[in-house]
Amino acid sequence: MSPKSPGDDFKFKNITISGLPGSGSTTLLNKLKKHEALKFAGWTGFSGGEFMRAYAKEKGLFVEQNGLHHDASHYEDDFDRKVDFGMREKLSNESGWIIESWLSGFMAQNIEGTLKVLMICSDKAVKVDRIVNRDVVTPGEAIKNMQERYVNNLTKWKRVYANEWNEWVVKTGKAKASDPIDFWRPNLYDVIIDTYSANQQKTLQIVIDAITK
Repeated sequence: MSPKSPGDDFKFKNITISGLPGSGSTTLLNKLKKHEALKFAGWTGFSGGEFMRAYAKEKGLFVEQNGLHHDASHYEDDFDRKVDFGMREKLSNESGWIIESWLSGFMAQNIEGTLKVLMICSDKAVKVDRIVNRDVVTPGEAIKNMQERYVNNLTKWKRVYANEWNEWVVKTGKAKASDPIDFWRPNLYDVIIDTYSANQQKTLQIVIDAITK
């Protein structure tokens, strides 16, 4: 008998969590990592954003200011693709992973057995408040950082992943060729959680319910 893997007792073998800043994606990751049933089964998780930031600091690619997070333009295209396709490889060949990053759900497209969670927050003021508290900045700084990161990241990733968008999304009928590239398009995900109306415990329970047999 072959040894059991972390995903054997669940409907899905891996989980991705995607969401724009202030949506609560990192909070959900941390809650899932501490969940007793998942810990007992051997699940583990990591934040792609934290990994990238640690790399950028180590290589001196940017100077951190006021604790605000930087955008993807600080990395070379090849490094972005190496990290992102490393996630896709884990999701394809391993189990028990909880991976949180802006693009983790997109990188999981068409991979069987991965629950793709999209985190949103329908109230902009709440999103801003979360970033203000997390990064200890003013609301104006938080809004400016959110907007700049979104525009810069989307601009870069639309260029870097145009071929994958066509292969994984357009050719599989999830979007038309004429549709704009949107990595957080709702129909690319299995579960969508609005953290304005769902608190942390309810958010956690939604995901646990989705993966429990």
